[in-house]
Amino acid sequence: MVNAERSCDRLRAGLGWSVLALLLVSSCGNNESASSQDEAERIAFAKKARLPGVLAVGGETISWDQMARTVVEGSKPVLLIEYLRPLAQASDLAQFKGLARPKFEEILTVRMRGILLYQKAKSHFGEKTDELMERAMDAEWRRFVLRFGGDEASAEEGLRRMGMTRQSFREQRTRLILRESYIALKLGGYRPISHRELVKCYDEMKEEYFAIQPMLKFRLIDIQPGKLDIEQADMDQLERARELAEKLVERLKQDEDFGELAKQYSHGHRSLFGGLWDPVHPESLAEPYDILATEAEKIEPSQISEPIEVEGHIFIMKLEERRSEGYEPLEEVQREVERKIIIDRQKEAIDKLNAEMSQQVALGQKDEFIDFCLERIYESIRQKGQE
Repeated sequence: MVNAERSCDRLRAGLGWSVLALLLVSSCGNNESASSQDEAERIAFAKKARLPGVLAVGGETISWDQMARTVVEGSKPVLLIEYLRPLAQASDLAQFKGLARPKFEEILTVRMRGILLYQKAKSHFGEKTDELMERAMDAEWRRFVLRFGGDEASAEEGLRRMGMTRQSFREQRTRLILRESYIALKLGGYRPISHRELVKCYDEMKEEYFAIQPMLKFRLIDIQPGKLDIEQADMDQLERARELAEKLVERLKQDEDFGELAKQYSHGHRSLFGGLWDPVHPESLAEPYDILATEAEKIEPSQISEPIEVEGHIFIMKLEERRSEGYEPLEEVQREVERKIIIDRQKEAIDKLNAEMSQQVALGQKDEFIDFCLERIYESIRQKGQE
């Protein structure tokens, strides 16, 4: 059960849908027509797109300084230019560009795809979401402020350290919610999960997530004839051990406490704990204790075995708990299976959208932009280091 819970925690961590995204999907109709721009806006965009260090993507532009101020997520979020600073200080330009390029390209690709996805979402939802998004952003800001103990000044300072303003924060969150909403729409508006789909996913998951390992938990009185003192000259150690075991079983049948008798008479390594063993996998028991796995099948929890004789030992076992090998039933893990299905749908939709959007990116222009950005970031870092 613990194994299943740990595995299911990984599932829960992977599911990040926003409730706001659901509201958008349910409240907006199908409107694929893109909003028009007037001639002045198109001319301004065209001029900006032709500037050095500017990449045009989906009707928007990305500048080298915007990339430099991109936040690199991690245990401690940091601006990209600060993330690359140690590398720039320790390398010449050629080395820096070669080493920094993979990370820079990864961040740029995410940003480009985000723009294209946002444009698709904005085109689909049109202006029907303005009022809802305004309320959503108010809620997002309140949640962000709570991360700083409810102090708005501290929240503003936190944004400043990330190179953001309150306005840019709202714009970023707006884009995120619209993108999630559009992906949700591509998933079919959270269409119902059929029973066949549920069973198929459960069968695929059960070995990794829902397997139940067999387990035994028991108390043991371990009488070892070689450690007994002989009280009668005509009785050997084994006979004395058998006699003691029979007497102890009789006392246990009279409801004497198993743990107390184990402390008094057991020679086993768990005698101080009343003979209680930690839960074990039946197949992990080594000789001569492996016989206990077989004997445990003959009794029910809370029952006591008859004396079990093996070489050098006579065991009396009280079965505390037994769990057979198997799987958690579907009806008990259905919510986890449903989460997995939604995650898979999400990944499929995102992969498809990414494939579509990747075809819209001019690779040559992108490569030139990366080279320009890395050169400017390198120069900026090195110049600041010489001041």
